[in-house]
Amino acid sequence: MGDIRAFLQVVDSGGISAAATRMSVSKSILSSRVSRLERALGTKLLHRSQRGVAVTDAGQRFYARMTEVVSRLQQAVDEVAGSDDAALSGSLRITAPMTFGTAYLGPLLFRFMQEHPLLELTLECDDRHVDILGGGYDLGVRIGRLTDSSLMARRLAPSARVLCCSPAYIDRHGAPASINAIQEHQCICYGSASVAPYWQFETAERAGAVEQIVVRGRTHLNNGESMRDAAIAGLGLAVLPLFIAAPALRDGRLVTLLAKTPPSADTIHAVYPQTRYVSRAVRALIDMLAASFRGVPPWARR
Repeated sequence: MGDIRAFLQVVDSGGISAAATRMSVSKSILSSRVSRLERALGTKLLHRSQRGVAVTDAGQRFYARMTEVVSRLQQAVDEVAGSDDAALSGSLRITAPMTFGTAYLGPLLFRFMQEHPLLELTLECDDRHVDILGGGYDLGVRIGRLTDSSLMARRLAPSARVLCCSPAYIDRHGAPASINAIQEHQCICYGSASVAPYWQFETAERAGAVEQIVVRGRTHLNNGESMRDAAIAGLGLAVLPLFIAAPALRDGRLVTLLAKTPPSADTIHAVYPQTRYVSRAVRALIDMLAASFRGVPPWARR
């Protein structure tokens, strides 16, 4: 069974090197396990080259069948291990955006780990889009529109966004009187300067309608906390998630603009691969997160 798991991890990870890192074994050991499995089956599962590995047709069929088998095996282990009240065990590999992961997800996870001492946790916080399945993650937290149809999702909380700036910026440049007037101001943009940034707002006239504008600015950043700090420094207007902006709004370092036509809100989801059995630990963790964010989320509470 260990050789089969090794092969599945190579496919999930996209290569032997990445799989070896995630399994904490050497590349040579992992490669020998796959080779031993190929000899036992009498067929090639992977094409190996200097560029990496590619899954053969036989490998694809074997992967699809064995993924289901391993899922059912894990389900059987969970059932034999006891009822839903039995101790949770195993490992959890989780990915989340940087600020949300450190400020809100982390404390909940650490409390969850205290309550379940047989669990092992790996939490990776990164603002880049991460491949949940290919990265071998059990669970990911995503904010915004979901586009990956290979993932299952559960809504955790709404994520309101605000247009804001510093009082000093208003003193120097004034505040925009309308959405279109934003284009006359310096804006703090998310992402690369090579891509024309645009912001979306809810219109006051029609519920659910969205107005989109292209903005300009000389500051381009790829992290929400950096954008908040740039706004506090007076470099321009920023659209920020409320969970990032809330403390600065409360203490007056930032002020909300155009509150009646706010930026379009996002949604925070827990996502997980639909091709795998969802363990009791993952199910319990998702239930805990959903309960913790139910109602008014913590960043919106005064």
